[in-house]
Amino acid sequence: MTITILTVDDEPDVRRLIEVKLKKAGFDVITAADGEEGVEKAKAENPDLILMDVMMPKMDGFTAVEKIKKEIDPAPLVMMLTAKGTEDDVMQGLVGGADDYITKPFAPRELIARVKVVLIKAGRKADLPE
Repeated sequence: MTITILTVDDEPDVRRLIEVKLKKAGFDVITAADGEEGVEKAKAENPDLILMDVMMPKMDGFTAVEKIKKEIDPAPLVMMLTAKGTEDDVMQGLVGGADDYITKPFAPRELIARVKVVLIKAGRKADLPE
């Protein structure tokens, strides 16, 4: 079974970089440009994992994660991927339902490794791409 990851980020270059790296690692990828679109795509596409930025127009990532966790059953895994990296930001993301929190700038290899760890912890090891 292929794992689908939804990347939600308002920066087109960041979305594209993440998409390319994840596809190269063997994941299916869908993208959204803001929190509102991210919530709608999460509901429509039912991804296995969401990479969520925080600072976005229309709806910030913290609010989007709360909506996703409340409105989708079973809720997908979520990793925050953002430049907001204070201790308070990290706590807000994790308390709000995120399964991991990564700050930008990030190394693509680290991102892929952390994605795999979150999926393995969720019991999806057998579904990981080779």
